[in-house]
Amino acid sequence: MVPPGPSTIDLHTHTVRSDGVLEPADLVAAAAGAGIRLLSITDHDTLVAYRELRAAAAVPAGLDLLPGIEINAVVPPSARMWESEIHVLGFGMDPDDAAFETALVAQREQRQARFERILARLRELDLAVDEEIALLSHGADDALGRPTVARALVARGHATSVEDAFQRLLGRGLPAYVPRGGLDPAGAILAIRAAGGLPVLAHFREAVERTEVVRELVGLGLGGLEVYYRSWDRLTVEMVGGVARKLRLVATGGSDYHGDLGSYGEAHTALWVPPTVADDLRRELPTAGVPSAGDDDHPRNRAKPAGS
Repeated sequence: MVPPGPSTIDLHTHTVRSDGVLEPADLVAAAAGAGIRLLSITDHDTLVAYRELRAAAAVPAGLDLLPGIEINAVVPPSARMWESEIHVLGFGMDPDDAAFETALVAQREQRQARFERILARLRELDLAVDEEIALLSHGADDALGRPTVARALVARGHATSVEDAFQRLLGRGLPAYVPRGGLDPAGAILAIRAAGGLPVLAHFREAVERTEVVRELVGLGLGGLEVYYRSWDRLTVEMVGGVARKLRLVATGGSDYHGDLGSYGEAHTALWVPPTVADDLRRELPTAGVPSAGDDDHPRNRAKPAGS
C-alpha cells in the first residue's frame, strides 16, 4: 500500500531487548526523526525498554511513548494456526504491575529454554553459532528469539539472510525448529487486561476467512485488531479493517520494525496508520490517561515507596 502521507503513529516495534537490532534510545530517536508522535515498543515478553527510557528521561520531546508488549500465545495444532501460535499485542499496561511482570518472567523462561534448545539442535547439525550469539545478544539475555539465531547463522556463513535461515532451518518442521511454550491466548489476554492494558490481535491476515477465531478471542477480552500493518496491500488492510468494524474492535497499526531489512526511516516510508487511530486507542484503553514515558507528573511514573 502506498501511504497517503508520512505516518505519525507506530504501535509495533522491537529493540535489542528482545529480537530487534536497535537500542531503545536509538529506536525512539529514529522514530522521532521520521515524524512519529505516538510510538509503542512492543518487545516480546518484556517491558524493560520502556522502563529504561522512562528512567533515563530519554524520550525525545514531542514523542509519546506508550507501554507495549507482544506475547506469542500458543495454540494447539488442531487450531491450524501458523506455527501453532497467535501474537497478542498489549498497550497501556501499568509498567510497574507486579503480577504482570511475574507472568512475563515465566514467558521469558520459556523463551530462554526454547532458545537454548535451538542452539543445541544447531550444534547437532554442525551449525554451531554460540560465538555469534554472544556478540549479538547484548541487552536481551532472557528475551531472545529466532531472529537473533537467524542473524547468527548469517554472520557464521550458514545462511544468506534472515529469511533464508527461517526458510531452510528455523521454520516449523525444519531441522532446527523447536516448538514454543508459554501462555495461551486466553492467558495472554487476561494478563494484559489485569495490568490495565488493551489486548490487540497482531498481523492476523486470516481475520477475514477466520472471523470466528477473532470473535472467540473477543469473548475472552480482545479489544483490538492490527489493521494497518506495514507490509499489507490496500485490499488486505480494507478487508481486515472491515472485520475490526464488524466486531467493534480498535484498529491499530505499525511497522513491526526489527531492523533486518533496513533503517527505521526506510521502514517508515511504507507505513501508514491514520492519525485517528491515536484517539480511538486512547478512548478504549482500560486505564484513562496512560502516560508517556516522559510524563513525570503522572502517578504511574512517580517513584514508588520502598517495599510497595
